[in-house]
Amino acid sequence: MDEAWRVRIETLRVAVALALAALCIGRAAAAQQPSAEDVNAANNPLTPKITFNLHDQWAPELYDVEPGSNTFLLRGVIPHKLGGRGQLFRYTLPIAAVPDGLGGTVTGLGDLNIFDLFPFLVKKARLELAVGPQLTIPTATNDDTGTGKWQGGFAMIAAALRRFGIAGALVTWQHSFAGDDDRDTQHNLGVQPLFIYNLPQGWYLRSSATWNFAFARDAWSIPIGAGAGKVWLRPGGASINAFAEPQFTVAHDGAGQPKFQVFMGLNLQFPLARK
Repeated sequence: MDEAWRVRIETLRVAVALALAALCIGRAAAAQQPSAEDVNAANNPLTPKITFNLHDQWAPELYDVEPGSNTFLLRGVIPHKLGGRGQLFRYTLPIAAVPDGLGGTVTGLGDLNIFDLFPFLVKKARLELAVGPQLTIPTATNDDTGTGKWQGGFAMIAAALRRFGIAGALVTWQHSFAGDDDRDTQHNLGVQPLFIYNLPQGWYLRSSATWNFAFARDAWSIPIGAGAGKVWLRPGGASINAFAEPQFTVAHDGAGQPKFQVFMGLNLQFPLARK
C-alpha cells in the first residue's frame, strides 16, 4: 500500500475512534445542558482542572514535500500548588507519521514538550493571563520525528471569557541549548489565536490554528481555522469536549509547510475535588 494512503487510512481510524468515543461518552452523560460558562470552562486553556486530551493533526498535502503527515498528540494539564502558588503544568507528547525524504513516511515518537504556567487575573480588563517556562526534551525515536535538541523558552496564555465565548491566544518561544551537535539549531515561535463562539445546547464554533515561525530555517506558516465542537457535562463537574477544525494555510515560506490540515480532538476535564 502507498505510504500516503496508509497515513490517510490511519488518520481516518483515529477520527472514527474519537467520534465514537465522544458519541458513547456523550450518550452516557447527564441530561443537563451546558451553560455558556460551562462551554467556556471546557475550552479555556487556563481552567484549573485535570485535563486529558487526545488530539490529531492531519496534513494531507505539504508544500514541496511528499507525502503528507499526521501527528497524534497526547496532551494534558495538571493543576498544582508547588511552593504554595497555583500553577498549571501542561505536557504534549506527539506520535508522528512524517515524510522520510524518499517518497515515503516514517512513524515514531516526537519530542516531549512541557511548560508550567503561573496564572493571574487582570480584573479591570476581565482578562486571565498566565506565563511560565517551557522545555522541549528530545524524546523522538527517529531523526525525522524530532529535532535532536534540548530547547528552552517561555509560554504565555491570555484568555478573555465572555458570555459569547472566548477570545485569547497562546504564545510560545524556545531556542535550542544542547543536544546532538550534528542536528540543526532550533529557534521557534508559535502564536495560536483562540476564538470560541458559543451556540445553544453545548455546541460552539472555533478557530485555533497555530502560526509557526522557524527562524533558524527561515520558514513560517500562517493557517486560519474554522470548525465546530460540542461539550457534554458529567455529574460531579467533569466535562467531555469533542471538536473538528479544518485549517487552511493563507501565507507561508519554506518547504514542508501544510497546505491544508484538519485538527480534531477529544478533551476530558475532571475537577480537583467535588464540591
